[in-house]
Amino acid sequence: MRAERADVIGPASEPVRDHLARRDRPQESLATVPSPLLTKAERPARSRVQRLLHLTDALLRETETLARDKAFTDESNRIRSLNFAEGIDFYSEVERFETGLIRLALDQTGGHQARAAQLLRIKPSTLNSKIKLYGIEY
Repeated sequence: MRAERADVIGPASEPVRDHLARRDRPQESLATVPSPLLTKAERPARSRVQRLLHLTDALLRETETLARDKAFTDESNRIRSLNFAEGIDFYSEVERFETGLIRLALDQTGGHQARAAQLLRIKPSTLNSKIKLYGIEY
């Protein structure tokens, strides 16, 4: 009788027909349907490969952070050791600073100049001219 109702409804009511067909199937028991609110003990264990990938990613991020911190510390120490009484070449310091920022932005974007320019909030043409001016290779 249910099949007859699906034929009477017509071809335009596919969702209704699908609903009626699902009603004819035996229902799955609640034990086989995974609950979205499983406790930690009931969750299926992640594979070792997934855990290893997660740990590797975390270690890589930590290494990058430590490298940036070390670079910052080294630069701070270098600035503190400058002898202001003898004078400082302002333009070479600005060039060194810009070069470091550009390299950092290019590293963060995988060498993509347009995205690096967005990070630095400058035009891509300005970034490109500075890369050529300073001879930055990445």
